[in-house]
Amino acid sequence: MKHSSLTLAALLFACALPAQASSFAGTSAGASSAGSSASSGSTSGDDKLVQAAREDAAGFVASEGRVRSARLEAALRVLRERDAAARQASDLELARKILAAG
Repeated sequence: MKHSSLTLAALLFACALPAQASSFAGTSAGASSAGSSASSGSTSGDDKLVQAAREDAAGFVASEGRVRSARLEAALRVLRERDAAARQASDLELARKILAAG
């Protein structure tokens, strides 16, 4: 029962973040196209890694940062490597952006 309420809370929260989705999409799209010329194979894999971390990001946001996973940590690292603005964002802010972008 506790897991389903966490998931519901995360989904409700994700629905409230549409404004952040556009800024995240804009920054990651620019980084993806720039990065694809340097290494076309890794960007696609990185995008898949970030998308695979959505459920973990939902749990992280719903728990207010208490529930972490290796997959989420890897996605946060990828986002920070791609985007200078992401380097300044907290883990919780980036997890919210992962949810909003998906």
